[in-house]
Amino acid sequence: MSTPISVPRGLKNVIVTDTEIGDVRGEEGFFHYREYDATELARSATFTDVWHLMVFGALPSPAQSAEFARRVGALRVVDGATVDLLRTVVTGDVEPLAALRVALAALGVGDRPLFDMDETERVDAALRAASVVPTVLAAAHRISRGLEVLDVDPDADHVADYLRMSTGSIDAESADSLRTYLVTTIDHGFNASTFAGRVVASTGSDMTSSVLGALGAFLGPLHGGAPSRALAALDEIGDPSNTRDWVRNRIEHGEVIMGFGHAVYRTRDPRAELLKSVVLQRYDSPLVRQATAVEAEIEAAINELKPGRRLYANVEFYAGVLMHEVGLPPEMFTPTFATARVVGWTANILEQAAEGKIIRPIARYVGPEPRR
Repeated sequence: MSTPISVPRGLKNVIVTDTEIGDVRGEEGFFHYREYDATELARSATFTDVWHLMVFGALPSPAQSAEFARRVGALRVVDGATVDLLRTVVTGDVEPLAALRVALAALGVGDRPLFDMDETERVDAALRAASVVPTVLAAAHRISRGLEVLDVDPDADHVADYLRMSTGSIDAESADSLRTYLVTTIDHGFNASTFAGRVVASTGSDMTSSVLGALGAFLGPLHGGAPSRALAALDEIGDPSNTRDWVRNRIEHGEVIMGFGHAVYRTRDPRAELLKSVVLQRYDSPLVRQATAVEAEIEAAINELKPGRRLYANVEFYAGVLMHEVGLPPEMFTPTFATARVVGWTANILEQAAEGKIIRPIARYVGPEPRR
């Protein structure tokens, strides 16, 4: 038997596999998709072009771009039975992501194991799973508000159509702002949800189960649930002059300051810096002015209360601000995050399925000595 290897709690800085999808360089404040700077892609590339890059390993030619957009546009359409299921599920306080779990499970009935598929079949399954997510989430949101469910326009831009189906309206600037955010959140290294999806895929399970595994991890407030909580912090603080006392109270009670700090970055989060530049350029609103003032106050307060410990705004801080400005309500912040991250999940699931190796670590037993 091989000798067990002891690793840090949470697998911090432990390399568990090789990947060609992307990387996060925390010390440099840099991350990339394949060989491309992710923030540069977010400034200029369409969402579906970056999706093509994640799945096929290359940015598409103009002809490939149009064909891929048509392909996923058609896959975004869901049948009436799925909408009827959502109407049954979305009652009371049921949130869109909870409804998504049910809808994906229903749509995945009969899925074949990835282990039994060839590469083409796996890609088909990945594109189908990722394509329906924004449609289901937008429909679940509108049902929860008592609004009419809007049909997919398969010929429309992926991000613009999601915003239209969610809010009922659309303008080019809002769609482009949201595109910038969604491209930055497609993938981000071996975060908890991506790793969870790969663990399920490593067993040879089906695409839907693998995505649901990732979704389950994503639902945690320390992961996907942070954007709305960061915006809620701004509501709690109110006037920026209250920030120092608010931060002091959080630190004294050992509470997390949502929207600040990151598990990997040791400098400024490049995603936050990009989104900050977008909202400052496009939205001269009280919320944007409050957010930038509070950001500066929180950094100063942390430096004062914990000298030597630097905490910077992370992507969730300005993601909440941006999504508010484009017309999305707080209950749709995390679901919107999921519409992008599902592309990263499925790309990682495809890579893991091709590897064909089950992920099977061990645990150190620290309980009472067993009775023999």
